[in-house]
Amino acid sequence: MVERLLANEAGLQGRSVVSLKDWSPTEIKQVLMTAKWMKSNPKIAEIQYALKGKSVAMIFELPSTRTRVSFQVAIQSLGAAPVILDWQDSQLGRGEPIEDTARVLSRYVEALVVRARSHEMVQTLQKWATIPVFNALTDQAHPFQVLADALTIWEHVGYLSGSKLAYVGDGNNMANSYMIIGAKLGMHVRIACPEKWWPAQGVIAYAQQEAEMTGGSVQVMTDPEQAVFGADAVATDVFVSMGDEDTAEKRSQLNAYQVNSQLMAKAKAQAIFLHCLPAHRGEEVSEDVLEGPQSVVFDEAENRLHVQKSVLYHTLSEF
Repeated sequence: MVERLLANEAGLQGRSVVSLKDWSPTEIKQVLMTAKWMKSNPKIAEIQYALKGKSVAMIFELPSTRTRVSFQVAIQSLGAAPVILDWQDSQLGRGEPIEDTARVLSRYVEALVVRARSHEMVQTLQKWATIPVFNALTDQAHPFQVLADALTIWEHVGYLSGSKLAYVGDGNNMANSYMIIGAKLGMHVRIACPEKWWPAQGVIAYAQQEAEMTGGSVQVMTDPEQAVFGADAVATDVFVSMGDEDTAEKRSQLNAYQVNSQLMAKAKAQAIFLHCLPAHRGEEVSEDVLEGPQSVVFDEAENRLHVQKSVLYHTLSEF
């Protein structure tokens, strides 16, 4: 039974996760199914010793709490050793070429987790590394977060294909990633942002094309009430992401996109609220929503651990 549930049916061994654009619906579903099973069976020996003797390096250019801790715990819980490198304390902080870092670390460890300002930097690491590279957040994508969010929606809504997800706020890396994973899983994704802060047109077009093949849909609009109407899940993120320019104009335009009780009332009565955290209470979300009965943000945060364990298992373990 264990072997069947953990079987690498999608052929994920050795794969990187830089963007979910590179992953098929079947591969994403495999990760989510395994993550859900692992969450219920954390003490099974096949899990606890799956990566025994392996090491995974972690490099963070930007601050992190949930990602750093959940990845470190995920690595350790599978029997591997995390090797944590501070950006400024490594040679990267002194200007060593990314290409050299990728090739050196590939000879020391079995995988690399990296959080960076630039998506292109992670893509370069992947190009030059001979080991899997896992994107722990860039300016363009946050793949592990939306994997956790998909698992959370599955748990609370009961299904993914056909579910309705609304994202309200800045058209940032979270908006990009919601469109991509939603399209691949047959979800109906609606993104509401001020027009100046919409996601890149190329990402929108890609997600809409993917959605046509899975029975889902992707829409981008300016009206938050239209986006939230009838939604199963409502998500937001901070108005100004790490490293972005914090302008009065941007904040003034985004103020109308706060997720509050009035906006949540437009969604289904049993709709859940998602936020990748940390949250700024009173800005992108009101206190009563964040701390209210529809909020599942701490289930969502926990699920980061389980999807990361699943990806580590499928990409690094030996069958």
